[in-house]
Amino acid sequence: MRPVLCVFGTRPEAIKMAPVVRRLRETGTPYKVAVTAQHRAILDQVLDIFEIVPDYDLNLMTPDQSLADLNARCLAGLDRVIVECDPVCVVGQGDTTTVFASALAAFYRGVPFAHVEAGLRSGDLRSPFPEEFNRVAASKLASLHFAPTDLAHDTLLDEGVDPDTVLMTGNTVIDAVEIARARIAPMSLPGYDAFGLITVHRRENFGLPVQSIIAAVRDVAVARPEFGWIWPVHPNPNVKTHVHEALGDLPNVFLHDPFDYSTFLSALSGASIALSDSGGVQEEGPTLKTPVLVLRTETERPEGVHAGAAVLVGVERAGIIEKTLRLIDDAKAREAMVVERSPYGDGRSAMRIVNALTERFLGGPAPAGLAS
Repeated sequence: MRPVLCVFGTRPEAIKMAPVVRRLRETGTPYKVAVTAQHRAILDQVLDIFEIVPDYDLNLMTPDQSLADLNARCLAGLDRVIVECDPVCVVGQGDTTTVFASALAAFYRGVPFAHVEAGLRSGDLRSPFPEEFNRVAASKLASLHFAPTDLAHDTLLDEGVDPDTVLMTGNTVIDAVEIARARIAPMSLPGYDAFGLITVHRRENFGLPVQSIIAAVRDVAVARPEFGWIWPVHPNPNVKTHVHEALGDLPNVFLHDPFDYSTFLSALSGASIALSDSGGVQEEGPTLKTPVLVLRTETERPEGVHAGAAVLVGVERAGIIEKTLRLIDDAKAREAMVVERSPYGDGRSAMRIVNALTERFLGGPAPAGLAS
């Protein structure tokens, strides 16, 4: 039987595709895994944790790679994989260069493409860049759309996507958190009663926005020396160099190389607040009861904001300082941001996705015991 081909290239994609790969494996569904290694080292951490061994590894990452070069190499490499694998469908996740190249390579070869986390929109093709374009383009090429929320589902229908191809599944990141949660305990920071967690990596924040964020963190750290900060710094030099230069001398700011996923969830679970431009953190924070201050001017994940679990704080220094200090100083304000139920899913997203793949592309009923 021809396999399902799962493709991913970055750490966030791997985290969100891992539950799908796991479910395919558990049900005996034929599948193959291809990784582009768009992000090499931090991708490998996730592969190890979820025990995923790629069948195809394009190993494409090069230092300070351009989008055009990366996309060209992704497209050519995935075309070769699709020809060799002969999959019944290709499954990609999210909004990276890898998912766009996967959708386009599948389209060129006449292979159906299934899009996990479909329907997210900011409404601005330049922000987040290039992610907004990638996910819009993937939607145009997809044969099956797995929407993570009701809003994403309705967005696709509003865009004219065939309703028979759209399924509201929830977000697989909640599945991943639930899988990893059994192996983690909330992290503590010796010497501090409370700490915050920071992550910054988005391309549109490179340059002045990153410098503004870093300056705000420095001001807050100096103003509240009794409150600690943990920052697992993204390896991109557009982030890493500036962070270490500006914050390396502060005793209450602890800079680390990127954590593996279990360690990261432990840190997020133990943190009093999180400052992040990450989509994944916006989804993981509410699940782990951690308030999230979103370091962006808009978000394609408004469900957390609407639920009160996240706040858009932008990238301006003064705004970040004001809202961060408020949460540090006001325990009731933090407690008000803790939600009982995640707005992003119930931990059964991968089950629904495998059901749909089996029924749509493998010519049979959903695997036994996988009712939606």
